[in-house]
Amino acid sequence: MSIFKKSATGIKNKVRERYESIKRLMWIKCEKCGRMVYFKDYKENLYTCPRCHYMYPVKPSHRFKMLFGARNWTPFELPRVSDDPLAFTDRKPYADRLDDARDECGMHDALAAADGTIGGVAVTMAVMNSEFMMGSMGRAVGDGIIASIEHAIERKNPFIIVTASGGARMQENILSLMQMARTTAAVNKLHAARLPYIVILTDPTFGGVTASFAMLGDIHVAESGARIGFAGRRVIEQNLREKLPANFQTAEYMLEHGMVDIVSKRADLKSNLEKILRVITKQAGKVSPIAATTPKLEKHHKQDKKSEAAAYDKVILARNENRPHFLDYIENLVTEWTPLAGDRAFAEDPAMQGGIGYFRGIPAVLLGQEKGRDIATRQKYRFGMATPDGYRKASRLMRLAEKYELPVITLVDTDGAFAGKEGEERGQSEAVATSIQTGLEIKVPYVSVIVGTGGSGGAIAIATGDRLLMLENAGYSVIAPESCASILWKDNKYKEQATEAMKLTARDMADLNVVDEIVPEPSGGAHTNWQTTMEMLAAAVTENLGEVMKIPYAELPARRAAKFFAMTRDVEIFRPEHKEETEI
Repeated sequence: MSIFKKSATGIKNKVRERYESIKRLMWIKCEKCGRMVYFKDYKENLYTCPRCHYMYPVKPSHRFKMLFGARNWTPFELPRVSDDPLAFTDRKPYADRLDDARDECGMHDALAAADGTIGGVAVTMAVMNSEFMMGSMGRAVGDGIIASIEHAIERKNPFIIVTASGGARMQENILSLMQMARTTAAVNKLHAARLPYIVILTDPTFGGVTASFAMLGDIHVAESGARIGFAGRRVIEQNLREKLPANFQTAEYMLEHGMVDIVSKRADLKSNLEKILRVITKQAGKVSPIAATTPKLEKHHKQDKKSEAAAYDKVILARNENRPHFLDYIENLVTEWTPLAGDRAFAEDPAMQGGIGYFRGIPAVLLGQEKGRDIATRQKYRFGMATPDGYRKASRLMRLAEKYELPVITLVDTDGAFAGKEGEERGQSEAVATSIQTGLEIKVPYVSVIVGTGGSGGAIAIATGDRLLMLENAGYSVIAPESCASILWKDNKYKEQATEAMKLTARDMADLNVVDEIVPEPSGGAHTNWQTTMEMLAAAVTENLGEVMKIPYAELPARRAAKFFAMTRDVEIFRPEHKEETEI
């Protein structure tokens, strides 16, 4: 005999209802791919669909557990405000909406905060709850952010905020709008205290939240696929009367357009934060043995052809496509490397690479042009010729280094800043000038190395360090010798004469008092022995950096300026003594 009782409408009894309830708890339907997901798998996968990798919004308590650990965090109380100062009513009184949200979410409002540790670093974190009235920002959220930041300042903790919001809360009208200015003022206090500020952007983050504290972080990390923007997609499509790209306003789109540093899977978020926090709080770093492998040499007729002029031979060596490039040095000399992206204005320029990591155990900000190794990567990096976006990124990361009191190391390898229509439209000259200015102003040690071709303003934009080093076969000049020959000799066949006349080799630069030290290369050039090249460069940079780090940081800009003021005076009579270079 069946335990279910049938009716005209089907099986309806308490046993069936309980069965359906349990079934709903065991399985959920993915909001993105529409497939059924076993709840245990979904939970163990950090509330991420194991099929399409959609990351569900999660409660603040879940965030704290994910990033701090199950028991390694302590929540603290946030200020309470009056509920309904405007006595606002739409289809339902605002006071009733608040009551419903509190009952559903178990929170007083859309923000929670806690102290904890990540990678051994004490941190204060605030988390927005998108399930509480879409995470909208009213007075309670504004006061909560301000209180959390002040709490972090009092404890001298780095501050992390996890954003998830539809924007400002309409039911509080102008009072909500004022939170944009109030939270920004709190962020200013955090920056003035020189404490790290990391923003984790999750799905969704829009409106007044992005237009205030959420886009003012030192480092922006976005969860993969998160929707981030100011106006909503539907509003923009209605205004433009056209369909927007499928990836519009996603985390990946924002990375491409310079607004975020890192796009991270949820599973990688904690490890990414651990690396970042260790470096920017200057925890002790490990020094790994250098184990560089020299790649098989590519043969190129133009590179292998010997010149009758010794100086032009150096140009050929500096351009050799098998020389180590920026990312090769990073791979072999830097540990816990975290690349940072974007100029926060328009785009991410891959030609200008930058990030934080330990250079032979020293926490530092590193910058440099990357040329690429094959056709695809050379096109991607534009042969190391950066756009205005790249130089603005360089300026931003230099300022970041100054805030954290981290030394700056730059590896210069470019034929010049990118010459193109888009560059001129976006202010190439201003971007290069500002990068030069920033490098001269920052109150942290700054060591630059010309590792390949040092071309024109694109090179000096990241070469105004306290010490300028130069690999033995690198070049540094205002223009390529071929271009100089074409302009002044009216024929580029005079490139060798132009090279001799321009005095662009490392030896010439030392004689002219432009570089402080020549770093020897293996006898055949850096491209023939990466291991030796890496070892020589690492030793030279570490030694010079150690010397500069002994100088009071506040004195460095004035010393740097004095160095450049004196650089081209009395050139005709200045001939420094050099140590004899030994062949490697």
